[in-house]
Amino acid sequence: MKHSRLTIAIFVSLILGILAGWLFPQFAVKMHVLAEIFLRMVKMIIAPLLFATLVVGIAGHSDVKSLGRLGVKTIVYFELVTTVALIIGLGFANLFKPGVGMANFASQNTGLNEVSFMTSSVAHSSFGEMLLDLFPTSIVQAMAEGNLLQIVVFSLFFALAICAVGKKAQPVLDVLNSVTKIMFKFTEYVMFFAPVGIFGAISYTVGTNGIEILFNYGKIIVSLYVALIAFVLLVLIFACKIVRISFRGLIKAIQEPALLTFTTASSEAALPKAMSIMEKFGVPKSIVGFVMPTGYTFNLDGSTLYLAMAVIFSTQLVEIDLSIKQQLVIMFALMLTSKGVAGVPRASLIVLAGTLTSFNYPILGVAILLGIDQILDMGRTAVNLIGNCVATVVIARWENCFDYNKMNEFLKLKCIKTNTLGKVDTEVSFNKDFGENKLV
Repeated sequence: MKHSRLTIAIFVSLILGILAGWLFPQFAVKMHVLAEIFLRMVKMIIAPLLFATLVVGIAGHSDVKSLGRLGVKTIVYFELVTTVALIIGLGFANLFKPGVGMANFASQNTGLNEVSFMTSSVAHSSFGEMLLDLFPTSIVQAMAEGNLLQIVVFSLFFALAICAVGKKAQPVLDVLNSVTKIMFKFTEYVMFFAPVGIFGAISYTVGTNGIEILFNYGKIIVSLYVALIAFVLLVLIFACKIVRISFRGLIKAIQEPALLTFTTASSEAALPKAMSIMEKFGVPKSIVGFVMPTGYTFNLDGSTLYLAMAVIFSTQLVEIDLSIKQQLVIMFALMLTSKGVAGVPRASLIVLAGTLTSFNYPILGVAILLGIDQILDMGRTAVNLIGNCVATVVIARWENCFDYNKMNEFLKLKCIKTNTLGKVDTEVSFNKDFGENKLV
């Protein structure tokens, strides 16, 4: 209910912002301060949130050693699939060019540029420069400057050191666990301001540039959803074919949590339900319990694809023409920076802002995307869920422990359950087999 209320508030603020910008442009152009406040609030949580979640995510999964082969296979699959997602995102961003044509808006948007979105135009032009900049001389300085890449590297070494020290480092890990929970709650409070920030961003955008600017919003929305569909068709369906699993059957099985994820743009409410369904679908509980939670740190397919498109959009917006080499450097950076903030509302905005800052690109695109982020988040979050469900099936099949008989039985019962001609006997049989956790 909380997610539903926030979703409704965001859509209402989006509509009100459009109307305010269209009907009262002089008033609307003064609203940029609301968007700026919200984005500053987002920026202030980047460093502590990323550090705490990454360290806990890595050090807290020290059981990967005992899982051995399963852990290695899982990470290999995650990195392979997310890399393909990045490539597809970059490809469709270059094909559709969603940021081209908005340069006038960028140049006129002085109210935002002069305060918090003005950065140096100097960017990393080679892998060597980026690799050198990965290593901070001071973690305090890296956090103060919002250098996401340096924070990631420091967090990795810090987490490995905790694992090496063992039990003596447990108090530190406990503290960071508490910090993680605090930052999640902190982020939740910040996101309560999202409708106000969205109203300010969209009203200022429309008030400054006219209602026709919404065409460019439609362009980025269509670009993302076409890219997400292409990823599902080219990657997820192909992965299911390799392991001889019906993708249609899998979607039918997880349709309830997938729909919940899409409508709320949140994976938190749907994750327990999805894990329960995957166990009944034929994936062993041990694999579901490891792959699904780990996937929400390392296998955010939809969010990763979106970040690739959003970075290109943000550079096209300010007429920065990236070479193929520069795009590959950014892709490598996103492979690192897209990890560790799963389950956080508007996490992609946080990562996008940090990545652009790390490469010294203007983060004006974050302010523009803020107005439609709810619509974009619905699609990418749903793909995140589907991608992680596919991952559990692939890993189970790779380990030769997927139960095809259980899958067929589950799909058969589900088909009978959803058939409008089903009888009471079917209900009794279904409840007997699957307990109180009924599926619709």
